[in-house]
Amino acid sequence: VELLRTLLSRTLGLGGDKPEPVLDELSLQGVSRFLKSDRCKNIVCMVGAGISTSAGIPDFRSPGTGLYSNLQSYDLPYPEAIFEIGFFKKHPEPFFALARELYPGQFKPTVCHYFMRLLQDKGLLLRCYTQNIDTLERVAGLDPELLVEAHGTFFTSHCLRPSCRQRYGLAWMRERIFSSLVPKCEKCQGLVKPGEFLRGAQWESGKVFTFPSTHLLFPFPRHRGPTKVTLGSLCLHRDVAWLGDCDSGCLALAELLGWKEELEELVRREHAAIDAKAGDRDGGDPQKHRGDEDKDEGNHSKSLGDKAKAQRDPEESL
Repeated sequence: VELLRTLLSRTLGLGGDKPEPVLDELSLQGVSRFLKSDRCKNIVCMVGAGISTSAGIPDFRSPGTGLYSNLQSYDLPYPEAIFEIGFFKKHPEPFFALARELYPGQFKPTVCHYFMRLLQDKGLLLRCYTQNIDTLERVAGLDPELLVEAHGTFFTSHCLRPSCRQRYGLAWMRERIFSSLVPKCEKCQGLVKPGEFLRGAQWESGKVFTFPSTHLLFPFPRHRGPTKVTLGSLCLHRDVAWLGDCDSGCLALAELLGWKEELEELVRREHAAIDAKAGDRDGGDPQKHRGDEDKDEGNHSKSLGDKAKAQRDPEESL
């Protein structure tokens, strides 16, 4: 009861107590001062498609460049069908054709991804919740223990047959996708689906749920135990908004924090490492520099994200 009273008091101003102020000023400057203070110890990042568009990966609904605007060639009954489990079981080819174009290993993390990496390196990141399946958070170096991939990830795959459920890694799935083969289980010849999706949100209903509309059970760090995170009407407000693109916002905040040069150097160093691996004839997968032992090179097809990538190169902002 006391916990509920405190929650209502702080979020809705009920119970007579005024909400405890967190920021001394509702601005990016106020956010930066709070981040630099001793009061800021645990930061939670909640990210979606917007942080990856500058890497060349299209979002879903932007007119002209969005994923759903560029699926005509797949002969779908409607764009969202490509993510429905029922359609996938009957017609898996369109999804795997799309996967060849958007597959992890063909894109570099953005400034925003590396800003979260800085938060981790400085011991401030409690958890990163991502709606993306591009694995760029992993490529940027975020600890999987601090990462919740709420809509799944290409990083692991499994057989759809309930009696089997054999799991496969990124290298296994990549080999089959880039050989234009529909992935079949080596044990039972069942269809193999890329991505481990939490609660089947994306695959079971065909809907991509956003964070504010769901009640999700996510594992916090092991010493904290499982925690139910309720994201609903109590959270649907913001104190400070950056009205601009993600990378510019992260650079602006990094400058206020005195981290801008460190962030720029991190991006240059990591991108150079990715380029070096991509140019190595024995490799070519940007994820290898994070310890992935994927040994086959694959044929990188032209991406749907070329249009979005042409709009903005994340390194230009540096």
